[in-house]
Amino acid sequence: MSKIFTLSEATSIAIHSMVLVARSPEGINVNQIAEFTGLSKNHIAKVMQQLVKKDLLKSVRGPAGGFSLKRDPKTISMLDIYEMIEGLLEESDCPLNYAVCNFDQCIFGNIVNEMTTGLKQYLSGQTLDKYME
Repeated sequence: MSKIFTLSEATSIAIHSMVLVARSPEGINVNQIAEFTGLSKNHIAKVMQQLVKKDLLKSVRGPAGGFSLKRDPKTISMLDIYEMIEGLLEESDCPLNYAVCNFDQCIFGNIVNEMTTGLKQYLSGQTLDKYME
């Protein structure tokens, strides 16, 4: 079954952490992110390493280490971050991905596609620079 929209804890951590990184030009570490968000350091560390592997962040190890953006915050949208963790947010007319519906008319109408399209448009328009102080 296709998903209309899912925001996992990992995706929420990724989006919130990326905003915090964007707000910290000198870099920010996992402990600081955990302190600010109240979330698990271990889970944050795993998510941050995924974002490093996906080329959104660079990391420096050690006591003075931390994470910083690898790209200009104007070029990183929340959709980019979402899709790095969840995979592509695909538009679909049918929440069950049926090619042919057994009903004469879809019970859901076009709402599934409209919701997904609207969400994609919103997330793609929300770039990190909009959340920097």
